[in-house]
Amino acid sequence: MKNIAIFASGGGSNARKIIEHFQESAIGRVVLVVSNKKDAGVLDIAREHNIPTYILQRPLFYETKEILPVLQDHAVDLIVLAGFLWLVPGYLVQAFPRKIVNIHPALLPQFGGKGMYGGHVHAAVKAAGVNVSGITIHFANEHYDEGDIIFQTSCSLNETDTPETIARKVLALEHEHYPRVIEGMLRGV
Repeated sequence: MKNIAIFASGGGSNARKIIEHFQESAIGRVVLVVSNKKDAGVLDIAREHNIPTYILQRPLFYETKEILPVLQDHAVDLIVLAGFLWLVPGYLVQAFPRKIVNIHPALLPQFGGKGMYGGHVHAAVKAAGVNVSGITIHFANEHYDEGDIIFQTSCSLNETDTPETIARKVLALEHEHYPRVIEGMLRGV
């Protein structure tokens, strides 16, 4: 049984799908939810499922390694970023090499980098006039959206799509594929 920590900054819809996916699993389970916002909706989801939570404080996250003993205490094997908006510090990447996975709401390398999250991504996709968008699941490193790609899938867009309709299409892909890709990683696939 592999232990998963989810890092999230917002409402937690992907976290919910991952938690539910692994609830009855013999392969993995979510043992910790970490957030950088004390009022993030993801914390309510964790409480609903009796999963311990931890709140990060920015200076401590970047200037100390305080999170490492917390992750060790929960025997974390894989860190899953699910809408976590802070850059992962180098010490954490080194402590969990190729064991930190992120999801991005576009087809990287396009529409990635600092400031490219959520609605900003979908607005940029719309402004570019492209006819596809999608998701990229990748390993996290010390740079925004530059880690090795694990999985990508796409959805068609049309002229009438708005950033909001693009967001809905992409979120459906995230919910469908992220838990399954994480399971594959835990299986060593």
